[in-house]
Order: sequence, then structure tokens, then C-alpha cells
Amino acid sequence: MFVSMKEMLIHAHENGYAVMAVNCVNMEQVKACIEGAEEECSPIILNISPRQMREHGHSYALPPVVKSMAERAGVPVAFNLDHGSAYEDFVTALKAGFSSVMIDASACEFEENVRRTQMIAALAHGCGKSCEAELGHVGNAEAGDEANTDYYTNPEQAKEFVDRTHCDCLAVAIGTAHGSYPKGMVPKLDFERLALLKKTLNMPLVLHGGSGAGEENIRRAVACGINKINVNTDVMAHAVEEIKAALKENPDYNYMDLCMRTEDAMKDFIRRYMRMIGSSMRYTFSRPEGPELD
Repeated sequence: MFVSMKEMLIHAHENGYAVMAVNCVNMEQVKACIEGAEEECSPIILNISPRQMREHGHSYALPPVVKSMAERAGVPVAFNLDHGSAYEDFVTALKAGFSSVMIDASACEFEENVRRTQMIAALAHGCGKSCEAELGHVGNAEAGDEANTDYYTNPEQAKEFVDRTHCDCLAVAIGTAHGSYPKGMVPKLDFERLALLKKTLNMPLVLHGGSGAGEENIRRAVACGINKINVNTDVMAHAVEEIKAALKENPDYNYMDLCMRTEDAMKDFIRRYMRMIGSSMRYTFSRPEGPELD
């Protein structure tokens, strides 16, 4: 089922679990996500950023693959533009058939963030799509931004932001960061702030920078109200490690077999992650009627 994020995240919000959002740049990642979701009877969100779309998963190539697979999937699948900023990003995504978009104006001053988010939310809603926004700023792990509490989301300000922009879900900053943390480091998250944000907003909340945050942090974040978790670095790194292991075993590995092995490894990681955040077994598997494809 090809859906927007709105309905699936409302279900997650009302039932106390989170949906995994995985950045996908090729068919193998898309298949790993959707097949893993079907096997877990879990919803899934496929993300791609404007940079990833420009450099590899081009708008004329990957979206048709995603939509085709999603429409015949037996569980809800959303396709979301991740961290869009330029107006052209959203026009491209909506024309290409994305079911949701995320406007990231979090580096702007509050009023400018409101203005830009209002515009993109209205655009998305006018096309029957959903809109994610961000308030506070999820920084870069390598720069140590996760420790800067000046970036954290203010609950009172968040309430005003949501009321004025009409975004469908909100990415909040509570101490995670994008990218890879220094070896051995686990970020300290502000769960008290997260609980207050959930109580104040009473809506689906999003955690960016989920990779490397640690299982205990992730479980607790879900318990405190996170309903969507973006995972990019961990899935990509898992794929790379599997490729290294395969080529170490056999330097002459056939390319197609290598792709299949990597896809299976990613799917295994994704399924374990779904069980950790509570999205497994939330839906009855029901594939839409239509011709079965090999």
C-alpha cells in the first residue's frame, strides 16, 4: 500500500511505537526495506534527500521503482523527501510521485522557518501529501553538535510553530546528531524535554540522527513519544561491512550475487530495528489484488 506518512504516524502516535525511515538510493535498499516490512508486518518509510536524488537515486529512475513496489506491498509504505530546502526540491519530489515531503528550515530564524514551512505544508496538502518540519536543529555528530543545548527544541515555541504551520509531524532536537559519532560515544538525550514536547504537542514526533544513538536511547525515545526514526548511516555502514566481508571471503564474487547478499543483510538489520522500536506486527499482511510478478 502506497500511502502518505500522516495516517501511519497518527497510528504510531496513538499506539505508542515508532516507524523506521530508511534513506534509500537504489533498488536493493528499496527491496530490503519493503520486503523486511512485509515480513515484520510493519509500516515503513523510504527517505531520499535532494543530494542523494541528484547524485544517484535520480527523480526519473528511483521514484517509479519505489511506487511500483509500494503499490503491491502488503503493508503501508510511504516515500518521503528528506531534508528538502529549496522550493525546486519539493516541486521535483511531488511531480515524481513522492507521498510526503520534509521541509528543513531549522537553521533559519524562527519566523523564517515558520514562513517557509507554511508554504511547503500548503503545497503538500494541496497535492494530498503530508509534510514534516523541523524545529530546533539536529547538528553534525563529528562536529559535536549533539551537546549544544542551544539547538534543542523549545516546547512552548514548538506549540506556536505547529499551530501556525499545520505540519503533520515535527522533527525535534533532543541531543542526537547526523552522521557517525566518535568511536565509543553514545549521545546523552534530553528525555525530560521530549516528554514535555509530547505532552504539549500531542502529535507524531520525529527523531533524526537515529544511527549510533544506542539501543537503550532509542527504546526510551520511543517510550517518551518518538513515532518516526530516521536511519541512514547505520544501514549504509551495515551494507558496506557486508560487501567487505563477502569480498574477503571471495574476491571474485559475482556482482549480482553480491547485490543479493547485501540486500539480505540490510533486510536482516531493518527487521531487527523494527522489532526494537515496536512497529512489528502492527498490521495484518494483505497484498492488494493484482497480477503476481516474479
